[in-house]
Amino acid sequence: MKRKLILASHGKLASGIKSSLDLICGETEVEILDCYLSEEFNLEEEVKKIMECYQDHQLVVVTDLFGGSVNNEFLTYIQRDNFYLVTGMNLPFLIELVMQFQITESLSSLIKETLEKTKQTILFCNALISNEVEEEEF
Repeated sequence: MKRKLILASHGKLASGIKSSLDLICGETEVEILDCYLSEEFNLEEEVKKIMECYQDHQLVVVTDLFGGSVNNEFLTYIQRDNFYLVTGMNLPFLIELVMQFQITESLSSLIKETLEKTKQTILFCNALISNEVEEEEF
């Protein structure tokens, strides 16, 4: 079964992260949905088009914000087979995911493992450096 990865966000976060992802990983086949860039944007219709277009795929959608309208609209499809929804879009997670996306046997396992790995990439550098300096002073 074919696989598809889509990034969806409020504003241009999805296209910005895809730009960085392509720079780091090479040109990816990731698709984006930048939402609310015009007054006539209809989220329900755009999501419906995506879900219909990729109904015969294993589909992973990564959104920007849990509880936000973009995530909530995709959440209405959560019971669909072969559909995986992840929120909290960030570059480290996507780099890890994209590198193994087409070769992994289990997308669900890959997503879970990648989430666990990349949680440790969110750091408060001031505290990290401060702790290192304090350890060196002893």
